[in-house]
Amino acid sequence: MLSRFQSIISKTVLICLAIFTTVVLVQMGQFYTVNYLKVEPVLAILVFLCAIIFISGIGFFLYRIKDTDSNLNRLVLISLLLVFAIGAIIWLQMVPQDQVSDFKALWKTAPKALDGKAIFNYDNDYFAKWAYQTGFLVYVMTVVKIFGHHVIALQLLNVVYQVVILLLVYKLSLQIFKQVKLARLAVFILMIDLDWLALNSQADNQYLGMMLFLLTFYLIMKNKYWSYILAGLTLGIGSIVRPIGPVIIAGIIVYGILYLMIEDNHFNLSGILKVLMTLVIYQMVFSGASLAIKNSGLNSYGLTNRDSEWKFVVGLDANSNGSYDQRMVDRFDLKSSRGKMSIKEHQIIHENINNLNATKGWLKLFWNKNATLWSGRSMAIDFTGLETKHSLRTSNFIKLVGYMGTVSLIILSWIGSLKLFKMKWNNKLFLIVLPLMAYAVVQLLIEVQGRYRLEFLPVIAILAGLGLYSICEWTSLKWGKSNV
Repeated sequence: MLSRFQSIISKTVLICLAIFTTVVLVQMGQFYTVNYLKVEPVLAILVFLCAIIFISGIGFFLYRIKDTDSNLNRLVLISLLLVFAIGAIIWLQMVPQDQVSDFKALWKTAPKALDGKAIFNYDNDYFAKWAYQTGFLVYVMTVVKIFGHHVIALQLLNVVYQVVILLLVYKLSLQIFKQVKLARLAVFILMIDLDWLALNSQADNQYLGMMLFLLTFYLIMKNKYWSYILAGLTLGIGSIVRPIGPVIIAGIIVYGILYLMIEDNHFNLSGILKVLMTLVIYQMVFSGASLAIKNSGLNSYGLTNRDSEWKFVVGLDANSNGSYDQRMVDRFDLKSSRGKMSIKEHQIIHENINNLNATKGWLKLFWNKNATLWSGRSMAIDFTGLETKHSLRTSNFIKLVGYMGTVSLIILSWIGSLKLFKMKWNNKLFLIVLPLMAYAVVQLLIEVQGRYRLEFLPVIAILAGLGLYSICEWTSLKWGKSNV
């Protein structure tokens, strides 16, 4: 009875995943048609065909390399990671060193904070209303303290985190699918996505957070008491530097209830107790860090979010499709007290909801927000200031090439999500899928930006690896199989 219940839930989740990847695929097709095929059809088709040839050629080459020799497997993996690291460093030389937007605020504030200066001047200032950003600020301060105020140190550390992320994608793929060749392909498809790697030039908390969250998943999959203890630590630190912890926690809790507490058609209380142990340690780490920041005098608000309303102010704005809009910002006096701002924000939220109800615009808003977050360009390249160092034509071409990484991930992850229905899946799969689905739903209500998907692109890449593996497997069976 319990196994049947678990199976029904699993199939329901997979159906939701397939619907999600199908919608994203359709939206990607619309975006590519409107923004590229109708503008420069010859270039758009040529670049797309080149991407297919490149991914198919390298992908099939990686597939044909035998996986029975552990030393060869390590050599292939190290080669992929080395090629990526070299490419990522070359990218750093191609883009300006200047920090932009929120990244600039973090980079400029770090040396001032080290000198003992206040990080905010009034209770509605950046680090006052979004005090949770202080966690990553402490990290930036540490880097500046050790290496000096040289942005290259932060950038190279980002490259290190990206390499570790690729390694974790490999390890997670092995945990879930037990196929070395599939794991190689998952690493390959993520490492060539310029839309994913581009922000390594900025003081961005997404790569460090991403690495720690993926490590949390890996440790939980190990299913040992020591690994659950370490998972609580990595989850806590990850949430300190990148505050999307609640979504990750929600996925872990559901996974614990459905797949650890129910085992072999029986209740296994030790499974949920392990998860609770992880959550307790997470809470101790996060609360301890918040208290330490308060007591240090760096930020009297700790790691709290004192302006959670703003995400809904923007996220429920039909006029901007839930994205940042300067016209909305201009409706507020940013120098007002937090109390006055909060009252105004609640008014705007109710106004947005009434507007959506009156126009029956909820479905349209959700559709457009999903497209912004998952189907269009991540805009990571735009945040590098690439245009200030290269011509407009060159910049646009680089952005198109970068978007091919997104296109490849979307198409192959769609194939992978369908392939799951034709194979016996490992329950560990749901540890990465459930947080992804939770994140996709939450983002329908709050502010969206294309770059907000970066944390979950490794999960998409694992599904894409399955998709590319399926294509290579089919091709090998059809045309003959041989290894090199």
